[in-house]
Amino acid sequence: MTTSENSTIKMFGADWCRDCRRTKAQLDQLGIDYEYIDLVADPAAADVAKEISGRTNIPVVVYPDASHQVEPSNADVETKLRELALI
Repeated sequence: MTTSENSTIKMFGADWCRDCRRTKAQLDQLGIDYEYIDLVADPAAADVAKEISGRTNIPVVVYPDASHQVEPSNADVETKLRELALI
């Protein structure tokens, strides 16, 4: 399934974060198009992630419907992707 620009998922994370690596791997395995914002490479993006979530925890996954999840489980991500008909 191809996604248009307005349906892009954004994931704020860092390679040192185990939950970030797990969520990134899940999106990759499902073939989901997403924009990965590396908080190590772009430290200012951490402020953006905090504004979205109200927390400093990562990953922060922002969905096309403007909802977001913080530190989601694989099941949480899969449920949301199904709700959005992305899988």
